[in-house]
Amino acid sequence: MKITLLILFFACFCMHIHSQTEVNRLKVYIDCQGCDQNFIKQELTYLSYVRDRLLSDVHVMLVNQNTGSGGELFTFFFYGQGDLAGNNDTLTLTTDVNNTRDEIRRKQLKIIQLGLVNYMVKSGYSDQISLDFTSSESMEEEKEKDPWNYWVFSINSSGWFNGQEQSNSMSLNGGFNIDRITEDWKIESGVWLNYNKSEYYFEEDTITSYRQSQWADVSAVKSLTDHFSTGLFTEVNSSLFDNYKLSTSFSPGFEYNIFPYSESTKRQIRVTYKTGVKHNIYNEETIYNRLEETLMYERLGVAAKFQEKWGSVSASVSGSHYFHNFSINRINFWLSLNLRLFKGFSWRISGNLALIHDQISLPLGDASEEEVLLSQRQLQTGYRYWGNTGISYTFGSIYNSVVNPRFGN
Repeated sequence: MKITLLILFFACFCMHIHSQTEVNRLKVYIDCQGCDQNFIKQELTYLSYVRDRLLSDVHVMLVNQNTGSGGELFTFFFYGQGDLAGNNDTLTLTTDVNNTRDEIRRKQLKIIQLGLVNYMVKSGYSDQISLDFTSSESMEEEKEKDPWNYWVFSINSSGWFNGQEQSNSMSLNGGFNIDRITEDWKIESGVWLNYNKSEYYFEEDTITSYRQSQWADVSAVKSLTDHFSTGLFTEVNSSLFDNYKLSTSFSPGFEYNIFPYSESTKRQIRVTYKTGVKHNIYNEETIYNRLEETLMYERLGVAAKFQEKWGSVSASVSGSHYFHNFSINRINFWLSLNLRLFKGFSWRISGNLALIHDQISLPLGDASEEEVLLSQRQLQTGYRYWGNTGISYTFGSIYNSVVNPRFGN
C-alpha cells in the first residue's frame, strides 16, 4: 500500500513539474491546411502547442491562394487571446512554383517566428529571443526584368490502371495551360484530354466500356476597380458521355465584389453575370430532335466566403437558362461550413443541390442496360445532390507539442 501511494505521489509530482514547464511557454494554436505542423513543432521547441484556439495565447491561422506564376500566396493571421486579446497582426508570404516542399515550409516557419516576436515580448518571454539583422547592403534588391513577361506554361499528364481476374480498367489524362496573371489582367487558357476504358469478363463474353472527352477554354479578365471586373470567356469541348460531337460557347461577363479584392483571403461576396451564345453539334439526335443548334443563354450567381478564427463559411447559388425557352434552366446551391462552436468541439457540413431542367444534349431513345450500368451515357434527371457532415470533440491535456513519428504512415 505504501509503495502504491509513493508511485502515485511521484507520478503526480512529475505531472505537476511537466505542466509547470509547459505553462512557462507561450501557448500557440496553429490553424492551417497548407503547412507541416510536425516540422513547426520540431523546430520551434520554445513554444507550447495546444489543441484548441480557446486554450492559446496566440491563434495563428494560415490561408492560401494560387498566384499567377503557379506559386502560392500565404496569408498569416495572428490573433491574441486572453491577456493578449486585441493584439492582432497579418503577414504574407509568396512562394514560387519551383520551390520545393522543404523550402516552402522553411519560409512559412520564418514568417511564424517573425509574427510571434511581438507576442513573446508582451508575454515576458523576450529572453528567449535573439536578433540577427542583415546589413543594408545585402538588402538592396534590383527589380529583375521578367523575360517571360508573366506568361506561365505548364504541361501535365497522368495514367492509372488496375485489374483483377474478371475485370480491368485504365485511365489516361493530359493537358497543358498557358496563363498570364497580373494586377490588371488575368488571362488563362488550357486544353485537357481524358480517355477511360474498362473491360468486364462474364463466362464467354467481354463487355467493354469507353469514355472519352476533350476540353479547351480561354478567358481574359480585366480588373477595373478594387470591387469590379469584366471578362470574356470561350469554351470548346466534346464528350461521348454528354453526346457532344462539338460544343463551342462565347460569353462576356462581369463580377462585383462587395468587399475589396485585397481582402479576398479573408472575406468575399461576389455577384457574377454572364451572357453568351453556344453552338452544339451532337453525336446522336437529341430529345428535342436536333443534330445541331445555336442557343443564347445567361447565367447569374452569388458566392460568399468568410474565413475567421472560429472557422470558415462558403456558400453559393447560381442560375442559368436559355433565352428561347426559359423552362430549360438550372439552379445550383452549394454550402460548406467548418465551425468551432465551443472549446474542443467542431462541426463540419458541406453539400450541393442542383435542380436540372437543361439537359438539351440527351440522346433520343432509351438507354440500354449496359449503358446505364457502365455509365456510358448521361441519364435524364430533375436533380442531383450530395452531402456530408461530421463532428469532433477533443478533451484532456491542452498541450499538443510532442512529435512521435514511430510506426507512422
